Amino acid sequence: MPLSFDWPFPEKPSILYKAVSTITIGLVGSFSKFWMKYVSSVRIENGEFLLNAVLNRHPDRPLITVANHHSCMDDPLLIAATIPLRIFWTRHRMRWALGADDIVFTMKKHQIFFSLGKTIPVTRGDGVYQRPMNFALEQLNQGGWIHIFSEGKVNLTKEPMRLKWGVGRLVAEADVCPLVVPLYHIGMDDVLPNVEPYVPQVGKKVSIYVGEPLMFDGLVEEMKKDKRSLQEIRKAVTDIIQNELYKLKVKCEELHRQHRGSDSSS
Repeated sequence: MPLSFDWPFPEKPSILYKAVSTITIGLVGSFSKFWMKYVSSVRIENGEFLLNAVLNRHPDRPLITVANHHSCMDDPLLIAATIPLRIFWTRHRMRWALGADDIVFTMKKHQIFFSLGKTIPVTRGDGVYQRPMNFALEQLNQGGWIHIFSEGKVNLTKEPMRLKWGVGRLVAEADVCPLVVPLYHIGMDDVLPNVEPYVPQVGKKVSIYVGEPLMFDGLVEEMKKDKRSLQEIRKAVTDIIQNELYKLKVKCEELHRQHRGSDSSS
């Protein structure tokens, strides 16, 4: 099903477009960094894994970060908590995110704002070969960074759920196999509760557990040599990412228990 609005990204962004986009991302990032550093209490484990992937990976190696989804403010606040502010002011190094078109892009002003913020509108249920996923793959093939919530929605129950295969397609079909960094977080739905009136809260604790980077070059190459279908490769990749993400869940829950107990022990 095509998007209900015009494609929001120019084929050849002008200097003015890039400047406005940079300002948009930079201002949102600055506010988010302030909120996570001074208004919330954040504890991060293995943050260097993500920092090294963002800052030090080979320029030809694309990056995919995969996280659980507990709140509508997960992005950009999580990103702001884990990377230097200067990345928000360097547009070409900043992540592309995937956002549901029927939630994030419902109004013209939202379409403009979120597209300037490098958010790609995705139609849930429209499959892994829709235009937005093709566009995401193009960004990876240019060495870019895609951040994806592979649960496909805000997970209100917080129970492990089957990840969508879109991330598997991005890994399997990229020109250069992306580096994949999983991260699990707890507490973002305290910062922005999933109930009306949806007002951000101050002084809340957030815990983030970053997993070791995953490399799929060998797996993808071997499966292709064995004439395995792209669907089989997508599933195999997604299964591994899902397994690693929910291993982090257990570790993050313990980290969050320690984080929440730090006040009483001080």
